[in-house]
Amino acid sequence: MTSAPIEAIARAIRRERERAGLSLTELARRAKLAKSTLSQLEAGTGNPSIETLWALGVALDVPFSRLVDTRSTPTVVIRAGEGPALRSAEANYTGLLLSACPPGARRDLYLITCEPGTPRVAEAHLPGSVEHIVLATGRLRVGPDEEPVELAPGDYARFPGDVPHRYEALTPGTVAVLLMEHV
Repeated sequence: MTSAPIEAIARAIRRERERAGLSLTELARRAKLAKSTLSQLEAGTGNPSIETLWALGVALDVPFSRLVDTRSTPTVVIRAGEGPALRSAEANYTGLLLSACPPGARRDLYLITCEPGTPRVAEAHLPGSVEHIVLATGRLRVGPDEEPVELAPGDYARFPGDVPHRYEALTPGTVAVLLMEHV
């Protein structure tokens, strides 16, 4: 997997901050980030984690994908092992945006990979968000912090994404497809 294009992320953060009419200081406060960190991200010199970008998306009231998607062609093929991948700062978890929501829709499609160890703990996303997950390989404990479920290959789960939730790989090589709905 290739890393996410930092310059495109920098432009997207700046574009969405300006669209929302927020100063650097106000967006940093809402996202619970240091102003210097946000400034570095907008300058294209930072290296954002999934957690940082989710916090910015929630603070800006936009789907995560609006900050990382750089594709514009109608036909898109993402070969295995390629594409803009973002890693968690806290867990062995990688999210690869496969498809961002087009204008008028509010859904994103991801391929996620994770390994046993520290779980990926996610803060609540935009109000009304729902996550749909299909496990391809491995075993995964996923869902709201109070009621996670264990999935085996081929299993599907749906749970609210607007509450704190987690992804915890129980076996090496865990891979899943995640559909995020932003209502």
